[in-house]
This record gives sequence, structure tokens and C-alpha cells, in this order.
Amino acid sequence: MAAGAVTTTAPAAAQDLPRIDTARGALLIHGNFCGPGNRGPGYPPIDALDVACMHHDACTPPPGDLPHCACHDRLHVEAGRVALDPAAPRSIRDKAKFVSDGALLLPCLD
Repeated sequence: MAAGAVTTTAPAAAQDLPRIDTARGALLIHGNFCGPGNRGPGYPPIDALDVACMHHDACTPPPGDLPHCACHDRLHVEAGRVALDPAAPRSIRDKAKFVSDGALLLPCLD
């Protein structure tokens, strides 16, 4: 390797990155329920992470209102279980950890 050369890790595969649907204002993180502006009702959850997001969506009030912190706590726990599941593919565990950790950062009412 030449002096001063920098090595980097390979970027994530495009299919592993969140999809942005600008027409709908959606950030689709995973499946049919994970991410703001998701497909949601009318579609089935695709796996355990999507089920966790579906439960969170059902607990979340209409836009403009803050959910109770218990909604985010449940998402943190359920997605956290997926993140620790050795049977889940690595890419799903990584997304689940992202969702689980992110749930603790969302604004809510005690």
C-alpha cells in the first residue's frame, strides 16, 4: 500500500439502505411498517421487525399528537429482540438495532 493511502470499508448494499419515496414523503426503513410514511395498513408485516413496527404504528396517535413513551419503549424492546436473534439474517439484525436504538430518541409524552 502506498504511503498516505487510505482504506475504507465497502459501502452498504443499496437494498440495505432506507428507501425515500419523495412523492409520499416516506422514509421506508424496512418492510411495510418501519419508517415514517410507511405502507402500513392493508399490507402484511414481512417479519418480526415489521411486526414490531406495526405494533408501534397502532400505538401512535394521528400526526400532530405525541405518543406516550410506552409506545416507543415497546418498539425498543420488540426490535431489540430481533436485533439479538441469532436466527435472523445479519442485515435484519442491523436494521432492528437501528430501529430499537432510534425508538429511544423519539419525542413522547410520559
